[in-house]
Amino acid sequence: MAAPTLLVLFGSQTGTAQDTAERIGRQAQRRRFHVRVEALDSYNVVSLISESLVVFVCSTTGQGDPPDNMKSFWRFLFRKSLPAGSLCRLDCAVLGLGDSSYPRFNFVAKKLHKRLIQLGANPLLPAGLADEQHDLGQDAVIDPWLSAFWERSLELYPLPAGVSVLSEDVLLPSRYELHFLDDVTNGLSQEPPARDTPLSAPPSQLHPFLVRMVSNRRVTHASHFQDVRLIDFDVTGSQIQFSAGDVVMIQPQNSPEDVDQFCQLLHLDPDRFFTLTPRDNAPVPARLPQPCSVRFLLERFLDISSVPKRSFFELLGAFATNELEREKLVELSSMQGQEELHSYCTRPRRTALEVLSDFPHTTAALSVEYLLDLFPEIKPRSFSIASSLQVHPGHIQILLAVVTYKTRIHRPRRGLCSTWLASQDPEQGNYLFFGCRQESMDFYCRSEWEELVRAGSLTLFTAFSRDQEDKVYVQHRVREHGRLLWDLIVNKKGHFYIAGNAKQMPAAVTDALKTAFESEGRLSAAESEELLAELERQGRFQSETWS
Repeated sequence: MAAPTLLVLFGSQTGTAQDTAERIGRQAQRRRFHVRVEALDSYNVVSLISESLVVFVCSTTGQGDPPDNMKSFWRFLFRKSLPAGSLCRLDCAVLGLGDSSYPRFNFVAKKLHKRLIQLGANPLLPAGLADEQHDLGQDAVIDPWLSAFWERSLELYPLPAGVSVLSEDVLLPSRYELHFLDDVTNGLSQEPPARDTPLSAPPSQLHPFLVRMVSNRRVTHASHFQDVRLIDFDVTGSQIQFSAGDVVMIQPQNSPEDVDQFCQLLHLDPDRFFTLTPRDNAPVPARLPQPCSVRFLLERFLDISSVPKRSFFELLGAFATNELEREKLVELSSMQGQEELHSYCTRPRRTALEVLSDFPHTTAALSVEYLLDLFPEIKPRSFSIASSLQVHPGHIQILLAVVTYKTRIHRPRRGLCSTWLASQDPEQGNYLFFGCRQESMDFYCRSEWEELVRAGSLTLFTAFSRDQEDKVYVQHRVREHGRLLWDLIVNKKGHFYIAGNAKQMPAAVTDALKTAFESEGRLSAAESEELLAELERQGRFQSETWS
């Protein structure tokens, strides 16, 4: 007798419905189901007629709207041309996640449940309507609803003879196998792989448009309690169109400090590279390059600074080697421990990274392959647009309040995206290391350089070799700013050009650049040489010299 198959489809705006869907997927694995978990819009909806058992998990956004990643599915399902009995072979269940303080509480789940019945589907139980306002949160509905669902499902799809449900203390396989590489030069490609996207396609989460920050200006007084910024982005060439009331989605990053702390806790080398091999034909996340560095994964993909959900503690507890830590993690992941979880984690806004610090023995035993199971993907944040295309063509401006507040945890709580944006300097685009004998005698194009500096378009570093007793050359300035150059060239994909006398300067500057690679990137001399050669092959390192 073959194992039954379950499809779990989710529509999620902030990640809560996705987390619940993945939790259902793990419970299905324990009951020996062949299970797939997918976002509704990534699923080929015409295949629904051939499915046998499907669970739909969906949230409601705005004024009764479906989440962004189920809108295409929503439009298709409500076509009037769909035959009334088209889903007559489908057993299904709908679980809604909502908030009863909104007037159209769980409207999407209610309407989806009704539409599936109209199309002939067989609901195994009434729609679950979880409520964020309940004293115990949404799990007060989710837990008993899931118990009823599994009881009904196992009646219709019993386990094969001799097979039993896996106990909770059995560690399920990770979604991906992770293979570390030794070739550091793979790090030159740390952007998501190119997609075959039509030039006319608007920017999206999978195909974001990289913008230049033009200005980042505080508009509240320095003594005011709230730091509010007016931030201006140049979106020329993006084909973005907007009108009053529209929002812009911005993809934030974790702070370098949090990434470094995470690597220390798990003894990870941030500059090491890996590839992912999915289990059960699951797709590799589209925003992850292959190969990928640990730094990219932690800085741009995994939400290590979010407040963890119950599922985080369920999985983390599987790695507990210390009895006290294990008991605490089991309590926090149990239905009976939800008030304790709220007090420990939700109310003080304790981050996942801080939780790992609180459970050092368990964290030390955590397998790196499970990081993508443990942490959610960083979600883009939406901001109201504060400008007009007619007044500021080619620009988007946002008015941003930097989120910072205190709880009983000593370290202030900070909003991920607002803090990251506020920390960014407007993009210069150009850095010039200029050298000559004397500032007063042969400082070529001085007025032009200084005008560009005043306009915010250039950062200028000078080396006047004869203006002091010890000679200072351009290569000395390059060595002094090695960290900046490593970040600009390797992390921000910058270009490096050398122009000047061909006698000694080019070789000296090149050696200084390689020294920066070795000190800041922790590369060997051979690896630094290979990196420089790769930059030259890409046209990102060039010399124009004369004798």
